[in-house]
Amino acid sequence: MADRFRLTLAQLNPTVGALSANADKARKAWEAAREAGADMVALPEMFITGYQLQDLVLKPAFVTAAMAEIEALAAACADGPAMGIGGPYISHGHLYNAYFILQGGQVTARVFKHHLPNDAVFDEKRLFDSGPINGPYSVGPVRIGTPVCEDAWYEDVTEVLAETGAEILLVPNGSPYYRGKFDHRMNVMVSRVVETELPMVYLNMVGGQDDQVFDGGSFVLNKGGALAVQMPLFDEDICHVDFVRNADGWHAEEGEKARLPDEWEQDYRVMVQALRDYMGKTGFSKALLGLSGGVDSALVAAIAADALGPENLRCVMLPSEYTAQGSLEDAEAVAKALGCRYDYVPITAGRAAITETLAPLFEGREPDVTEENIQSRLRGLLLMAISNKFGEMLLTTGNKSEVAVGYATIYGDMAGGYNPIKDLYKTRVFQTCRWRNENHRDWMKGPAGEVIPARVIDKPPSAELRPDQKDEDSLPPYEDLDRILEMLIDEEDSVAGVVAEGFDRETVKKVERLIYLSEYKRFQSAPGARLTSRAFWLDRRYPIVNGWRDES
Repeated sequence: MADRFRLTLAQLNPTVGALSANADKARKAWEAAREAGADMVALPEMFITGYQLQDLVLKPAFVTAAMAEIEALAAACADGPAMGIGGPYISHGHLYNAYFILQGGQVTARVFKHHLPNDAVFDEKRLFDSGPINGPYSVGPVRIGTPVCEDAWYEDVTEVLAETGAEILLVPNGSPYYRGKFDHRMNVMVSRVVETELPMVYLNMVGGQDDQVFDGGSFVLNKGGALAVQMPLFDEDICHVDFVRNADGWHAEEGEKARLPDEWEQDYRVMVQALRDYMGKTGFSKALLGLSGGVDSALVAAIAADALGPENLRCVMLPSEYTAQGSLEDAEAVAKALGCRYDYVPITAGRAAITETLAPLFEGREPDVTEENIQSRLRGLLLMAISNKFGEMLLTTGNKSEVAVGYATIYGDMAGGYNPIKDLYKTRVFQTCRWRNENHRDWMKGPAGEVIPARVIDKPPSAELRPDQKDEDSLPPYEDLDRILEMLIDEEDSVAGVVAEGFDRETVKKVERLIYLSEYKRFQSAPGARLTSRAFWLDRRYPIVNGWRDES
């Protein structure tokens, strides 16, 4: 009779710092594994603490509490399958990102992360010590090698594991989403499997943490890179994988292969999941936003309804004398289509009072952007008052194009606790609205159908802070602006490189100037869902004071 090994994969959503709650999730996964007759249950990287921890992991008391929680798990899960779970570990003054193997009531093995990522959103080199390359450990009839997350992106760790007797590679991950990430990681993992001639289990966590969403998508590869099991993207899931040993070694039996959505659905799911978890994990159940009748606020309203349910969303129209009748009608139409609460709070009287208050000080000066910004800041004041009074988190609605060039009013329309579309360029906002109107999924709590009227998507964008104002009065057309921004920000191209693509140099220099000048605004902006590998915050860290400009 052939040797068999059943491994339970727990693709779950931890909460940073919630040690006991994360341990409870791990224990329930272990119970499911025991009921299924599994030999081992595996949980992702740093699961006991949640991920990423940033400087929280530098608190010795926190690490001590996390290690104690793992010891308690080992004792509680003594009679049943082994458990693999990630967490921090302190030894002789060194702090490691570790993976613990629990068997028979004890910690029987610890694997330390060797390659510490130090780019994009990661700066683990300032937090952890690099551990040695550990050899495999035994669970039942199998010798398992565990490259922890980043370790699987390099040849050396998996090569050592193969040479020292590993028969299966188990890779626990905390790998956050960016557009195209799944295909990239799959290609790398296939390379490791081909090089080592070993089957691989790639286990990723799910859920939102601040700006990042861990997208799951765990999978199992057999020798040669053949896909045996594909778990879903974004959803919590528990999967039992059976390995069988024959003359050629261990291989995974064919299992379920989940459908993988396209990039438009993935982006939208990330924005929904990021908001849902950010609010849920911080203790908020209800949200509000200023609904202007424009496309950005309409999309944020749809995301919020899908994340929280329409009954937990308040939309507020705050018109001035410059607000078009069409905007009033469009805002109400969006709220009605979504089925959420809609309030109408005119700002005309408040604006007049502020103008009168400032009149003696401003006497002799012509109206300018100051008066425009008063409108935006008054709206921010009123929305924050509603937020305070009713305990609803205020959402801000600036897209990546606006955030990039500072086309937003600090302490005005930038006010809020979270921005779901912060990493979504304006041209993608339009397309995402169309995608949402045409698609509905079971993870959306909002209604199906056209929730953003076509008129909202098709009309020229305007801040409506002065008569007949249009965004293109101040900015290049969004098709041009977004491509310039992609080159300067996402691709870190030079001014000369952008000009070589056919753009006017004066326009490019204007955009470059706006990017650098608005860094101080981004420094004070609300967090938002990361969709690309060059999102504003941890991916792109620029000085606020910066006298350099590209003269190429």
